[in-house]
Amino acid sequence: MTELAAMDFHPQPRAGEARPWAFPAPERGTLDNGLTVLHCHRPGQQVVAVEVILDAPLDAEPTGLDGVATIMARAFSEGTDKHSAEDFAAELERCGATLDAHADHPGVRLSLEVPVSRLAKALGLVADALRAPAFADSEIERLVRNRLDEIPHELANPSRRAAKELSKELFPASVRMSRPRQGTADTVEKIDSAAVRAFYEKHVRPATATAVVVGDLTGVDLEALLGDTLGAWTGSAGQPRPVPPVTADDTGRVVIVDRPGAVQTQLLIGRIGADRHARVWPAQVLGTYCLGGTLTSRLDRVLREEKGYTYGVRAFGQVLRSAPDGSGAAMLAISGSIDTPNTGPALEDLWKVLRTLAEGGLTDAERDVAVQNLVGVAPLKYETAAAVAGTLADQVEQHLPDDYQATLYQQLAATGTVEATAAVVSAFPVDRLVTVLVGDAAAIKAPVEALGIGEVKVVSAE
Repeated sequence: MTELAAMDFHPQPRAGEARPWAFPAPERGTLDNGLTVLHCHRPGQQVVAVEVILDAPLDAEPTGLDGVATIMARAFSEGTDKHSAEDFAAELERCGATLDAHADHPGVRLSLEVPVSRLAKALGLVADALRAPAFADSEIERLVRNRLDEIPHELANPSRRAAKELSKELFPASVRMSRPRQGTADTVEKIDSAAVRAFYEKHVRPATATAVVVGDLTGVDLEALLGDTLGAWTGSAGQPRPVPPVTADDTGRVVIVDRPGAVQTQLLIGRIGADRHARVWPAQVLGTYCLGGTLTSRLDRVLREEKGYTYGVRAFGQVLRSAPDGSGAAMLAISGSIDTPNTGPALEDLWKVLRTLAEGGLTDAERDVAVQNLVGVAPLKYETAAAVAGTLADQVEQHLPDDYQATLYQQLAATGTVEATAAVVSAFPVDRLVTVLVGDAAAIKAPVEALGIGEVKVVSAE
């Protein structure tokens, strides 16, 4: 029998000492053309992330042209005065860069990621796109056709359909937030290159824009680089726009979007509440996480683990528009999908969870787990330059101070169980929730009506 040779094992690795961490603090400046710049040096992050925030919000879209901001955002990468659409795409690819753009309620945002060695070239392309976009008739027509093709698919998606209906229910029809962010078929088909250019000329200028640059900037003369690229973009000074306060009707009621034969019911329960400028926001974040932020939350523990109604239900807060004067708001919502026969029982148990929370409150253990998950894993969440840049851009859009995110983590860690309970109970009052159900109305209407959670109406899925 052959003897086995002795083996030498490497010593077992040992964990090092935990180092203090805080969300990165940016440096702030302004270019000669009025463009605000935030930059953050992140050693080792060789892929630089750039976010450009434009003050072109959805509520600035002309009446009847919902979706023009989205078409404009997509058209930024479809050619300039120097490059055709094909050449522009090819130049980005040679840089190893990706460029995305989207429009939302606060404004339009362009997102660039590029190796630091190609940053100058990529920033030059972005500057050209902002300074002199082509907005060629053929490209705008193609983008409009693509958007029209997307709409039927979105309507067929239960979660997207539920979100569309909830916005329609919550907000007055005259308010832009009541309508789809990217427009409807009726409004998008009216958009042409003249409409896109008019929106661009009215709302896109460096004086009201902000650029966020995050990555390893060792050896990069960022001031000179920005001056040669984004600094060449010119435009007039912006005029302040009146921003009406966000109003909504959260009278308790149920809307069923009828999908005959559906085997599942998509649910979305929501109302509007405080945004990030409110003192209650940290406690609201913590309490909402305890309610439905993870697999161990109360909603999942009851509806998924104990009852088996669903693969998961989540509670969350999403800022719609933020303002220091208190006129902003966040969407506070609970979402998930339930098998059709158990829609009534699942809603009944969901309301029981909310009532129990109001009567008995959260536990210290729930609060501790939430703090650990929200605060303890933050260093992992912000490992990439893109994650840091995205959060800094959010702060700019929401008119928050540069140290907001770092302060928020301190506030979350200091928030107690009683505060978190009060905030989540206030966020989700059992009698002030609008419930949207996308499912088979014939199967779920009667059981839902029996719950007494509000008037029930049925609408077509079309």
